[in-house]
Amino acid sequence: MKYPIGIQNFEKIIREGYVYVDKTALLYQLVREGSYYFLSRPRRFGKSLLISTLEAYLSGKKELFQGLAIEKLEKDWDSYPILHLDLNNQRYDSPESLNEILDLNLSKWEDQYGRYDKEKTFSLRFAGIVERAAKKTGKRCVILVDEYDKPLLQALNDEALQDEFRAVLKAFYSVLKTQDQYIKFALLTGVTKFGKVSVFSDLNNLTDLSMDERYQTLCGITEEEILRYFQEPLHQLADKYHISYEDTLARLKRDYDGYHFVENGEGVYNPFSLLNTLSRLKFGRYWFETGTPSYLVEVMKQDNYPLPDLTQEQVTGDFLNSIDSMSKNPIPLIYQSGYLTIKDYDEEFGFYTLGFPNKEVEEGFTDYLLPFYTNIQQGESAFYIGNFIRDLRAGRVDDFMRRMSTMLSDTDYKIVGDSELYFQNAFYLIARMLGFYTEVERETSDGRMDMTVKTKDYIYIFEFKLNGSADEALRQIDEKGYAKPFALDSRKLIKVGVNFSLKKRCIEAWKKES
Repeated sequence: MKYPIGIQNFEKIIREGYVYVDKTALLYQLVREGSYYFLSRPRRFGKSLLISTLEAYLSGKKELFQGLAIEKLEKDWDSYPILHLDLNNQRYDSPESLNEILDLNLSKWEDQYGRYDKEKTFSLRFAGIVERAAKKTGKRCVILVDEYDKPLLQALNDEALQDEFRAVLKAFYSVLKTQDQYIKFALLTGVTKFGKVSVFSDLNNLTDLSMDERYQTLCGITEEEILRYFQEPLHQLADKYHISYEDTLARLKRDYDGYHFVENGEGVYNPFSLLNTLSRLKFGRYWFETGTPSYLVEVMKQDNYPLPDLTQEQVTGDFLNSIDSMSKNPIPLIYQSGYLTIKDYDEEFGFYTLGFPNKEVEEGFTDYLLPFYTNIQQGESAFYIGNFIRDLRAGRVDDFMRRMSTMLSDTDYKIVGDSELYFQNAFYLIARMLGFYTEVERETSDGRMDMTVKTKDYIYIFEFKLNGSADEALRQIDEKGYAKPFALDSRKLIKVGVNFSLKKRCIEAWKKES
């Protein structure tokens, strides 16, 4: 079996015999039921392949679709002029970088369809191309834009440059509305959706598919599709790991499933990690190995965000589905980038609760952020965490805290903000990496505890103080009754009071009490 890993061209996949998970029935429905669409999905989720498949379909290449669902649905197979703009393969660090890629594409289309000298701006040139292409071919145009938001994301921490990009793209994409009579179909894809004051403010004719129940599986792979297309490698993977077929499916689900793009929706697997696992017959963090976007850390730096809130905040659909450049909350960006997904929905109030979609994302996200809060180097966390696990499993609190103190000393504070929150976030990430059940800032009936960690034999309650004392932290655990919920638990409970020194920028003291 040939796996189309990194191959985004539909024609190449079909002609060279790679496995193709058939999404063409949805494409047929998409083209028949509307004209203008937008779709947001995480990176490496199949957006470029979707664009390529639509290009082949609307170019009338019927021979490529033999045996696929659309072969029985489509009767006409008309060929339309295609204007395909791919913004993915460029570094956008200056106004010229965007201008160059737009000019290059417009020039290629003008070589084919002509140009009027008075069309000076990008938007006028684009509008002229659309009109001439439709008149020359007698068919309305198809406009496909891949990674429309790449320039905006790369300029996320440069407000002036982002404003320039936004102004250019807003005028450019406005052609989708002004030239409606010459356009058959249009689809813009990207990782994120920039909202009210951005490129979409005038495009009220775009149908947003990002949280549309009908198209929730348009990108990614469902469990039913795994069972239909990949029986052979599933059995091979089970044999390789000496586990049952059922356990293999369960581990794939734990590691790569769990993306939900609508409330109570169907789970979708990360296609990149899934295909790599089946091809190599080896479980791994393949999505994270391809790199994490730099803008992720940038937003964490800017917002001084309390990490425990990632899986505790409740948000509305409108908030979740749009990145308003005036907003400083990083949740929509983190969600749209694929690091969080919909876990629950309150139908009465319309609130979404988010969480990590699967084990790969939770571990990778935590591992990626840890070096920004500690002096652990990238790739070294497994060694440190292994020692932490041994300490906590054995009840060696002092050894655990000494390691913690060393880890948090001499850090260059790459993410700086409220000091107490800074240390709490660091503890939260470390606890996540431990692989135990961990709660941070857990609400109780009388106050809150900063962190609990549960192992097979122990329950730990940590209380953090800034410029206070370890004794004061311990007293708060008792006074607030943080241990009461565990009164009937047979495990040994250990209370740990920790004090941070703002002046020394380190853990100054800790004290434990059983």
